[in-house]
Amino acid sequence: MKTDLNPAYQQHEMDHPDNSEQISSPALEARGIYKSFRDRKKEVQVLDGLSLAVQPGQFVSIIGPSGSGKSTLFHIIGGLTAPDAGNIWMNGVDVTGQKGLIAYMPQQPALFPWRTVEDNVLLPRELAGMSRVQALEETRLWIERAGLTGFEKAYPHTLSGGMQQRTAFLRAMMSPQEVMCLDEPFSALDALTRSDMQRWLLDIWEEHRRSVLMITHHIEEALLLSDTVYVMSSRPSSILQKIEVPFPRPRRENILSDPAFLALKHDISTMMREELRKR
Repeated sequence: MKTDLNPAYQQHEMDHPDNSEQISSPALEARGIYKSFRDRKKEVQVLDGLSLAVQPGQFVSIIGPSGSGKSTLFHIIGGLTAPDAGNIWMNGVDVTGQKGLIAYMPQQPALFPWRTVEDNVLLPRELAGMSRVQALEETRLWIERAGLTGFEKAYPHTLSGGMQQRTAFLRAMMSPQEVMCLDEPFSALDALTRSDMQRWLLDIWEEHRRSVLMITHHIEEALLLSDTVYVMSSRPSSILQKIEVPFPRPRRENILSDPAFLALKHDISTMMREELRKR
């Protein structure tokens, strides 16, 4: 389904064409994913032929109504839940049902309370068999860049929400997997901390360009961070609209007041409100 977009956004697209080459094998691709669950003897269709792709080094966001199956899709991508039909592909290989192929950051930081900041961050390297000396050297560089210097030996319960999220993100960055899946990573933060984390994540990602798929309910966040935004329909969910975000990088906060940005934000908000009315 295609929806007409605001003229201000369309003009911005014409003024800033996307000349990037299409990559033949996405870092991550969901092809025709169907999933249903049984609820009190009734079959509930959650995903209805959903398809999307993340190209290497691309930041992609998924937004949609609550209950539209976004987290179910992540469970399928991570091999925790089997689709009824459809496949998950990574770099041209069918990996449906395979675990351990993505770095995952949940809504809550999920830090180990008995491990310090540096011990939480270096865990992926430790599990990969790297020597502690080498892992610590790399970890401390990341901690410094995350603004957590001085908190290396701190335990999670002593950190603010934003600091816990930074620690959790660094742990995901230290994972060897190419693709990072972020499940509403800033949803529990207050507005000011969330804005600060968005700026921090934007700077870190633009420097390292990991392949990222993020779930968010926050339209502004999706447009600020992403190269592509997929808007999901209400359940049973498919892709309502795929939007290539036209704003050049590096991006800064002043983009939030750009007329084309505001127009695109309004269009997506309208789409989502219309989907909610269908319930």
